[in-house]
Amino acid sequence: MSRAVHFEIQASNPQAMIDFYHGLFGWTFNKWEGGDYWMVHTGPEDQPGINGGLLPRRGPLPDSQAAVNAFVITVDVEDIDASLAKAASGSLHGVVCVPKMAVPGIGWLAYVKDPDGNMFGMMQADITAA
Repeated sequence: MSRAVHFEIQASNPQAMIDFYHGLFGWTFNKWEGGDYWMVHTGPEDQPGINGGLLPRRGPLPDSQAAVNAFVITVDVEDIDASLAKAASGSLHGVVCVPKMAVPGIGWLAYVKDPDGNMFGMMQADITAA
């Protein structure tokens, strides 16, 4: 079985996206020595999850009503309501595009677009979600 080991975020303004994801999730970014690419560290190595990269967008921003044409990453959060409020705050400028919904027996799921229009999910584990 093949397992996902890396993800990438496309950014028309890399620093703005670094600020957004660091502000929302606390992720850290380190510029790669080989060019315009930043390594994304999403958490401690002893916890489940993957790290990724951020690179300059080559082409236009996604249309706001266009279908998703990429993989969507979902991030585990402790408090989905607080995370959604933080993402949509005036300082981070994210947009909740699919409101919180129950995934019965799993948890709570919602989708957000970052200021560049990239969609990602957030999930709070809660086996009592219904």
